[in-house]
Amino acid sequence: MDSKSRKKLLTWVLIAAGAAAGWFGWGRLGGDGEAVAVPADDGTDIVSLLRESTSSSPQDVKTDIKEKEKEVYAIDLPKGLEMPYMLEQDRSKNTVIEHMGYTLSYNSSNRIPNWVAYELLDSELYGDFERRDKFTPDPDIKGRQAYDSDYTGSGWTRGHMANSGDMKWSSQVQKECFYLTNVCPQSEGLNRGAWNDLEKQVRTEAKYYKKVWIVCGPVVGTGRYGTIGSNKVVVPDGFFKALLARRKDGTYASIAFYFPNESCQRRLSNYALTVNDLEDALGMDLFYTLDDKVQEQVESTYDLWNDWRIKDREDSRTQGRSGNRKNR
Repeated sequence: MDSKSRKKLLTWVLIAAGAAAGWFGWGRLGGDGEAVAVPADDGTDIVSLLRESTSSSPQDVKTDIKEKEKEVYAIDLPKGLEMPYMLEQDRSKNTVIEHMGYTLSYNSSNRIPNWVAYELLDSELYGDFERRDKFTPDPDIKGRQAYDSDYTGSGWTRGHMANSGDMKWSSQVQKECFYLTNVCPQSEGLNRGAWNDLEKQVRTEAKYYKKVWIVCGPVVGTGRYGTIGSNKVVVPDGFFKALLARRKDGTYASIAFYFPNESCQRRLSNYALTVNDLEDALGMDLFYTLDDKVQEQVESTYDLWNDWRIKDREDSRTQGRSGNRKNR
């Protein structure tokens, strides 16, 4: 089902589960081959910090989802590789909207998306439709949502999930990109810094692979930043982005990133982690339409340099491999 060939509203039985505050890290292999967590700047073991913030130990999200799949999903849903899979149902907090350029799950309680997913083609990078810079409510949302005035004077920027630079191939998708269901309150330092750097990196990967599947979104976490505006738009603790691409030999590569909602000054490699580790924190199955065996192999590791060309070549010697799920 091609999400870019039609536009329709679906109500999806989902729930945004598990949230994380604090820093994620990218793993390195110790001398005995075990994954070693890179500590945060203050010396904290960031993997432990992540687990503490979610008040849970690693869980086998995929197994739970497969067991409940028929129970939870009663309607035909988009099946693109970029689509995530979430467990519990809650119609009031989760509505899936399929726009021309991306699909999102909207949380009416938080006034922000749970996630935004889309595929990015190399051919879409050369469009002539530039950004509009006019943020508007989403016409497909009938209930309460954010308004542009909620952000005005709040101290937070309007951070795109599906970004304008990926949506230059159509005037319609450029317009949809500025729906307020596709943005979240985001630190200006993050919006203009590391988050923007990653967006550019993804476009580089789309040129290389010809197609990249993307899912991203906010991590509400503890809600330590509160809300903004009269509509009480929740300010997330951080943001995630996960990528999937097909290599020339037909195999797949994946990588994930997490950024706290602040100015992130470290190199991109320091915010990278395996998709498996991200899934454990979020409580969702990313890229779930991949074959189970393929998915487990692909999502348990990442290679910063050979697969993703992250320009931290010295760090990439470890190949960023972690998340071997020994506790499962």
